[in-house]
Order: sequence, then C-alpha cells, then structure tokens
Amino acid sequence: MNEYDVAVVGGGAAGLSAALVLTRARRAVVVIDAGTPRNAPAAHMQGFLSRDGMSPVELLAVGREEVAGYGGQLLHGTVTGVWPCDHGGFELSLAEGSSVSARRVLVTTGLRDVLPELPGVRERWGRDLLHCPYCHGHEVRDQRLGVLGGTPDAVQHALLVRQWSPDVVLFTHTDTLGPVESEQLAARAIDVVDGRIRRLVVYDDRLRGVELDDGRVVRRDAVFVRPAFVPNAGLLASLGCATHTNGWVAADATGRTSVAGVWVAGNAVNPRAQVITAAGEGSAAAIAINADLVEEDVRGAVHDFRAGVPA
Repeated sequence: MNEYDVAVVGGGAAGLSAALVLTRARRAVVVIDAGTPRNAPAAHMQGFLSRDGMSPVELLAVGREEVAGYGGQLLHGTVTGVWPCDHGGFELSLAEGSSVSARRVLVTTGLRDVLPELPGVRERWGRDLLHCPYCHGHEVRDQRLGVLGGTPDAVQHALLVRQWSPDVVLFTHTDTLGPVESEQLAARAIDVVDGRIRRLVVYDDRLRGVELDDGRVVRRDAVFVRPAFVPNAGLLASLGCATHTNGWVAADATGRTSVAGVWVAGNAVNPRAQVITAAGEGSAAAIAINADLVEEDVRGAVHDFRAGVPA
C-alpha cells in the first residue's frame, strides 16, 4: 500500500502551492526538498500580489507552515531515484537511505542558471548582477545599467531593460551585432561597448562597473545578464518522460507528463515562470492530480462494490 497519495519533489513555490491544494483536498502528501532554492541569493521578490517585496526565504517558511497545518509532511532531503512499483504507484529513494512510496509524483525541482565564467559574476548574482527586469528593474530604475553580451538573446534583453532606465549599455563581449540589431539599439539610445569583458569591478561590496580586456572600465550601478537555463530534470529523464527537441520535458497544460502518474510544474518545465507563475502552475497540477486520484478511487470502489466488499 502506498504511504502517500502524492509525493512532491521540490519545496519551492510550485511544490508548496501544489501541496497546499492537495492537503486541503484531504490527500496524504509529502514534500521532499533539498533546501537549495534557485532564488536564494535574492533578498526580495517582486510582482507577487500581496507579497511584493517579501523575502523568498520568508515566503517558503510561511508556505511550509501552511502545508503542515493541513497535515502535509515535510522532509528535508534529496530524492536520488524514482521508479514505478509493480502494484502501482512509485517508490522514491532519498540520499540518506530512506524511501517513501506514493500513488502520484509531482516534480518541481526547478532549473539551474548557467552564468558566464567571468570574475565577479557569481559573487554578485541576485544582488546587483540581475536576470529578470520584471523582478528587479523597478529597484534599479533610472540608474546606470549594463547588459552582458555573449549570452542568449542579449540584444533583446537590452531592449527590454531600456524600459527601466534611459542609461543602458550593451557589452557585446563575444557577440557580433547585425545591422538590424545595431539600428534597434541606436533607435532606443542604447550605447554599445565592443570588446571582451575581463571582470565585474566591485569594491565596498558594491558593483562599480565592468572592466574590459583592454583596461577600460565602464561605470555601471547594476548589470543584467540572461543566463542559459538547464532544467533539473534528472528524475523525469530516469522515468522516461518524453521531452521536446530542446531537451525540456513535454507536459500538457496541467503538467501531466507522458508517464502515467507523473506531473511537473514550475521552472522544471517552464523556464520563464516567475514565483507567482510557478505557484499557479503548482495549483493547476494539484487539481489535475486530485482529479486523477478521484477517478482511480472510483474505479476501485466500483470494483469492490461489484465484488460485494463493504465500503
């Protein structure tokens, strides 16, 4: 017999939101989380209705308390394997040696940001080296902003960042601009600085500028970069979930994967999901999972009814 109705792997906004919906639906739920959220470097999150400016750490703490209040179980640990059981459901193994079983699995393990290998980048990530202008643009509005090239869609990123400040510089780094891109940047009064970047200049625990290989230093107050996104999808791959040609797992609008009983939500399937979006995807997945469990419960009840088994 399965120990839980649903095992949620990952305790971020998507996972906790799903667990909250499922526990309120009187399902037995366990959330297994390794405690390494993607947004841990950020001091605040913005754009989450009624929680604007709240610390991500605080949001997760409140979420865990709410889930626990409805009887959800919270386990700190890393899931190292998931496999289907002969009698139905899934077995999940944890790094410390224990295991749990569940009728359904929801994977909300997020993604990892692959950042440029430049001195200062990792140290300033989430502070004054930023990714999402919708998350942080208002806080650095009208300041001297930079956008690092050499990453996917750097020009489009610079054109977007321009919405928050009239002083934006694109550092081409390893990129070569085409005539259309150059015209777009000029039309939006975005300066272009050619040359490879050597490092971010930091002192007194603040970003001061960007230094190029030729020794030039361009003063900037904050810098944006668009990293490459890599899903934390090892568990989904081990289960044989179908993927798109770009390597991201394929799922329907509710997060249902190609493997029966397995769902996915948040950044593990949607790289552009912000905290509030991930929470919504977790809720949608939870409703779909509960509906799937109801169908299974009904089939079982009908079988027992026909066999004369008392309810």
